[in-house]
Amino acid sequence: MLAIRPISIHEANVFVEKLHRHHGVKTGCKFAISVYDGEQLHGVAICSNPVARMADDGLTLEVSRLCTDGTYNACSILYGACARIAKEMGYKKIQTYILESELGTSLKASGWTCEGEAGRPSWGGQWASQRQKEREAFQQIGLFEEKKPPEEMKTRWARYF
Repeated sequence: MLAIRPISIHEANVFVEKLHRHHGVKTGCKFAISVYDGEQLHGVAICSNPVARMADDGLTLEVSRLCTDGTYNACSILYGACARIAKEMGYKKIQTYILESELGTSLKASGWTCEGEAGRPSWGGQWASQRQKEREAFQQIGLFEEKKPPEEMKTRWARYF
């Protein structure tokens, strides 16, 4: 039976680095949780402040990484647990972004609603910091071994409390 457990950001990042299809590690978080079956780790979720500055109102939390090994219902269980924890912590909203090509089935099953298209295919436009632009330039010439997200529109999903 699948069960939620706390996990350190370091352990969660090791799992993300190994299994996430298009994102690498997160440097910080508000909390990280995992889903286990017995002693077998099947997935992790990392929640943090929203990346988008306008969404960071102090009452909004973002699931910035969610990664599983494909275990049935693991994504839904993690999304549901993140929402319950956020509500208990006093947040008024929890949100996440998925690629336009992803269906959002686990989010629907967990009671989240689609808020529509978000972002743009090429991140790093006028609102990107100089450091972000420099990192992107270095990534293009292969100086960093980081995963680069696909250049695809994203869809924002949320739950309100």
